[in-house]
Amino acid sequence: MSSFEGGGGGEKKYVEFCTGVNGLDKVILREVRGQSAEVYLNGGQVTSWKNEYGEELLFLSSKFGMHGSLEQHGFARNTVWTIDKDPPPFPTVSSNKAFIDLILKPSEDDPKSWPHRFEFRIRITLGPGGDLMLTSRIRNTNTDGKPFTFTFAYNNYFYLTDIRFSHDLL
Repeated sequence: MSSFEGGGGGEKKYVEFCTGVNGLDKVILREVRGQSAEVYLNGGQVTSWKNEYGEELLFLSSKFGMHGSLEQHGFARNTVWTIDKDPPPFPTVSSNKAFIDLILKPSEDDPKSWPHRFEFRIRITLGPGGDLMLTSRIRNTNTDGKPFTFTFAYNNYFYLTDIRFSHDLL
């Protein structure tokens, strides 16, 4: 699920549940040195990742392209994910306290755009050094046992103060 430290007495809270833009549910992950990541349950999307100086490391854009007949960037980004209260073991460093486990299962509306049964789990972790880690697991839950093919991707957009430094990211 997620981990907490304290809540009172001045102890550090690593995972905070709150309301974000347009009243959407949001989770903020924090590390001791001030790094943070912001995750919306709507789309299971990381919308902010800041270093210890509060500088934003991600660039968000509203300009997306179409991918065939699916919604822009697929349907998972337009679906509300739930907090996975009983996730299977994920590989993780035991000292990571700032993480959240999310799960996406098909709804009754999904067969219109995606006729297969599945579970998509993701653990979003903010490591002790401020590293952002996303670990995904996708499972076929079709009762007929028929395989299906799929693709998924993390669409990374890093904020750059100067385009000349972009070669360091490649």
